[in-house]
Amino acid sequence: MPRPQIAPPSHLASIDLFSGAGGLTLGLERAGFKTLLAVEMDKDACATYKKRFPDVNLLPVPIQGIDFRSYQGEVDLLAGGPPCQPFSSGGLRQAAKDERDMIPEFIRAVGEARPRAFLMENVPGLVTGCRRPYFDNVIRSFEALGYSVSWEVVRAVDHGVPQKRIRLFVVGMLNGTFTFPKPTHGKGRENRFSAISDWLNLQEVRGDANTSKVVYAKNPDLRPSPYDGHLFNGGGRALDPNAPSHTILASAGGNKTHFVDPKNEVPKYHQHLVKGGQPRAGKSLKSARRLTVLESAILQTFPPEMIFCGSRSSQYHQIGNAVPPMLAEAIGRAVYEALQADVRPELLSIAT
Repeated sequence: MPRPQIAPPSHLASIDLFSGAGGLTLGLERAGFKTLLAVEMDKDACATYKKRFPDVNLLPVPIQGIDFRSYQGEVDLLAGGPPCQPFSSGGLRQAAKDERDMIPEFIRAVGEARPRAFLMENVPGLVTGCRRPYFDNVIRSFEALGYSVSWEVVRAVDHGVPQKRIRLFVVGMLNGTFTFPKPTHGKGRENRFSAISDWLNLQEVRGDANTSKVVYAKNPDLRPSPYDGHLFNGGGRALDPNAPSHTILASAGGNKTHFVDPKNEVPKYHQHLVKGGQPRAGKSLKSARRLTVLESAILQTFPPEMIFCGSRSSQYHQIGNAVPPMLAEAIGRAVYEALQADVRPELLSIAT
């Protein structure tokens, strides 16, 4: 019997857990989802989220106290990015031993709400080294709930984001199959990688200036590219205007904020070191300036008019923690298409 053709709805219903400032919600909204419920504990992130999504039911409470069973049959997608600190390669890597591990709560929410699909985002460190057995158990837990699970480590640059962010996405389907979207940007593809200069005019400051100085390192870490390694103090790096940005950090605000070099002094200094020149330890690179909150948000692909609440450091934190909306949209569209291809049993009985 031929598969019945059913007109897709104008939108599919979703829940966003650990929603932060709303990067995932924003991307899923563009992909065709309407968020019914969001859960977030951070006060400033909640204020930011509420400004952008005033109609979403936002719960500023611990997820442990929420019963999701009332959403059974009402939700097409349950999405979220549980806190990544337990699995980050830059952290203590304690996985399940870390009290901040909220993946079990995400699994519980999936089991209670029984969405047609789920989308979980996290750091790629979850699938490497000593964290891999934990991840394998997570997959088995989802499969035990009846979901067909796919996962992939995705590069944001491959989908048009002007940033070298790498994230893990796990997608589960109750029915049907899911295929991750093919990269659209990069060498040999339809579009080249997005460069910083495509999104920002580095000759002008957008937003309130970040006055944190850029200071030459005492013991520079010299690499082939002047934009790699650490030639300056702190975690903030020089940005190549003709390439994607380094990952925007949640710890930005001070010297962990990446910076631009409008006078192109960084390549000159790099060559100075390559030729055996002495480090300019302790001195400041006068021509450099740190990315502003607005510029950081733009490189995360948030709309320029997005308003972030709280202190400056909190705003940087919200931006760095977010899923880039453009990346969320790319993955979200693939989930949307997979759900549209899956005919619900009740619709099938009506159609026949």
